[in-house]
Amino acid sequence: MHPTATHPFAAARNSGRHLRALAACAATATLLVGCTPLGSQPSSSTATTSSPEASQLVALSDEVEVAVGEGDASTSFAADALDVLDKLDVAPRDEWEEFDREGSFGEGWQDPDGNGCDARNDALAVAMTDVDLNRDGCRVDTGAFVDPYSGDEIDFERGPNTSPLVQIDHVVALANAWRTGAKELSFEERVELSNDPMNLQATAGWVNDDKKSQDAANWLPPQESYHCTYVARQIVVKATYNLWVTQAEHDAMRDVLEDCA
Repeated sequence: MHPTATHPFAAARNSGRHLRALAACAATATLLVGCTPLGSQPSSSTATTSSPEASQLVALSDEVEVAVGEGDASTSFAADALDVLDKLDVAPRDEWEEFDREGSFGEGWQDPDGNGCDARNDALAVAMTDVDLNRDGCRVDTGAFVDPYSGDEIDFERGPNTSPLVQIDHVVALANAWRTGAKELSFEERVELSNDPMNLQATAGWVNDDKKSQDAANWLPPQESYHCTYVARQIVVKATYNLWVTQAEHDAMRDVLEDCA
């Protein structure tokens, strides 16, 4: 079995994103009873709120992790996601400037959980059944894939003409992250964001091409039943890396979560 196949985000519980969140509790001035904000607010913010407690963010991350593992069966995290959303900073996106993806977020895929396999192959393996791995124990050669974004069923086979049928989406697109605070992070933190399992989702190639770098105000997965989990994952990522949301993005996320069961 692939080392992350059963619990796709299990290693992330102990990753730098949680350690950084917990460290913030001890390192910064208290704005909420019992805890502190997850970093400084963006200088361009036009409206700000209290940052989520570190323990609250870890709890939401764990809830969303379970929901991802169960597909669209659980939306019990909706109230917590709304609470964390309302503690994110709200600000306009930074003005667009030339964006160097590799120079800003690293070249190639990394191994954030230290299991010896890169983040792309981990994301493919946990999203598929009947996975056949290369003899290196990491590269996914074949697998049966049901896309949570679209419902498409794809028999994946690695190859120059077939691999693009299943791509890895950054749930919070890197260009969006860059314009909502990521350019203020260190290079190491941006590499972590780019390879964080919570921010990686295998999807049909056409869906990834359709999304591009759009935020929740402009794009949601075609399959409506995944909207709640998708938005909650974006909130976890944005809170973890101290990114902000635009007002339109905040309102679109709130609309989705308020409709969750």
